[in-house]
Amino acid sequence: MTFTVSQATWALDSESPALTLSLLNHLGLVSVTGEQGISFIHGQVTADVTSLEKGHWCWGAHCDPKGRMLASFRAFKLDDALMLLAPRSAIEVSLPQLKKYAVFSKAELTDLSQEISLIGVSGSEATAFVGSYFGDLSDAVSYTEKGTVIRDGERFILLLDKTQASALIDASGQPLYGAGVWQALEIRAGYPNIAANHASEYIPQMCNLQAVGGISFSKGCYMGQETVARTKYRGGNKRALYILFGESQTPVRLESTLEIAVEGGYRKAGNIIEVVSRGGKVLMTAVLANDTPADAVLRLADDHEAGFRLLPLPYSLEEE
Repeated sequence: MTFTVSQATWALDSESPALTLSLLNHLGLVSVTGEQGISFIHGQVTADVTSLEKGHWCWGAHCDPKGRMLASFRAFKLDDALMLLAPRSAIEVSLPQLKKYAVFSKAELTDLSQEISLIGVSGSEATAFVGSYFGDLSDAVSYTEKGTVIRDGERFILLLDKTQASALIDASGQPLYGAGVWQALEIRAGYPNIAANHASEYIPQMCNLQAVGGISFSKGCYMGQETVARTKYRGGNKRALYILFGESQTPVRLESTLEIAVEGGYRKAGNIIEVVSRGGKVLMTAVLANDTPADAVLRLADDHEAGFRLLPLPYSLEEE
């Protein structure tokens, strides 16, 4: 079943409509099943998934042996499976690596990205609409006959089969927008959605995983754990994820390089993690030096006319 996607018409620096539905086809879903499925993943990722209770979700990351992230994800339980929700391109990198080690455990990993429709619901009327359609949503993850609902503040990710997704769209009476509408909200939340082009580049703390509860420092060993723990207890991390807003008349891509104004000119500042553009306005997350001043001026290496400034992060980067 193919869904018709409408083009967003409001600007990135203005308030979005009261109710928006977005097709999250940039995200994918992996199920982990089997007698040792959860314990296997527990030994591979930064999150404490064995303690994750049904009805809750958490952030986490899958790292390579050097502690560099292959993927970041939301994890939650569905029936007897552990589900990992992550950017599709990152799944293409991460899943083969997980499967390589899973052959030694009673665990089965399945990519469900083509089978499940992911719909994002946001806006001031999102809670009322989702509640009226699915019923009681007291938990962060709710399981209903009409689909599974993940709540993130006042917005929602819906996991539906194709028939359920079509019924929901019809019931809403709203157009279905592309992923960019949702990504703008993820960026403003300072979320670390790592795509494949940045795999094995950053340790989790460079993308603020610790700030969103995506790292357990008490769970024991996992792939890359030594590097992640050393970074916390011995220091040495000099990067962080920032939110930037500005203007550019040329396309801004994940491959674009940012430069920062310094005395006498500009120098390389960092890389873009997630970006959306509309009407010349650009919103992005980027990994920069963690001492980047709040009034920093940045531009693109391949477009010196583009200009960006930092927006405040919605959380603290201070270690507890």
